[in-house]
Parts: sequence; C-alpha cells; structure tokens
Amino acid sequence: MQLKINNIHEINNVAKQFIDQIGNKKVFAFYGTMGAGKTTFIKAVCEELGVLETITSPTFAIINEYKDGEGNSIYHFDFYRINKLEEAFDFGCEDYFYSENLCFIEWPELVESILPDNTVKVYITETENGERLVEIEHPN
Repeated sequence: MQLKINNIHEINNVAKQFIDQIGNKKVFAFYGTMGAGKTTFIKAVCEELGVLETITSPTFAIINEYKDGEGNSIYHFDFYRINKLEEAFDFGCEDYFYSENLCFIEWPELVESILPDNTVKVYITETENGERLVEIEHPN
C-alpha cells in the first residue's frame, strides 16, 4: 500500500490513513534517506494516537517513550548512531520489540536480524517535486 503526502499540511491526514492500516501490528521499521521525513511522519502518527508529550527524534537517546491517548506506551527508536548490534542488545531492545506496544524504528538496517518476523516495513521517499511517498510493506 502506498500513501502520498503532497505537502506538510496533509501529514496528519495521511497519518490517520496509516493508523487505519496498521491493524494489530506493533513493530514498524521506517526506511528512508536522511531528511526523507521519517521523524516528521512518526511525530504525526503519534499525535494522531493521542500523544501529548513533545515528540522528538531519539537520535542521541536511541529510544524515546511516549504515552498514547489511552496511556499505552509507544517506543520510538533511532539506530542511526548505533555502531554494532551488540549496542542494541545492551539496552534490551528485544524486550521492547516483543512488548506488545507500538514500536517505531528509524534506521532499522543494523537491527533487522533481531526484528520480529511480523515487522511492517515502511519506506518513505521524496519525489522530485517534494512530495513524500509512504510505502507500507506488510510481512507475508
């Protein structure tokens, strides 16, 4: 499935469409180049899920935890600064992945081998005219 964000003013509407598609899936791996809009899109999704806290990229913290409108935890990861898989194990990332809470993962390439089998891959790409395409690839 593909969603299209024509401009930043549409991002929350597209985030709602994304939420309508996630079903009971819990772990989402977001792929895209630097500046493609991964953090911005995750922020919009979290806002639509009722997160009231400030939503920022966990680039230095590696993980941020938010509470949705019902008090459930949402975990937001950024593995950009991880150098080796052992670093992810050191803070117990697998416990989060299998917690039954939503997990949004930026830069998942380094931890792909330990992601749950039912992880949904989300590809965000920028078109020549500045639109963003959000491609959702559900596991088989």
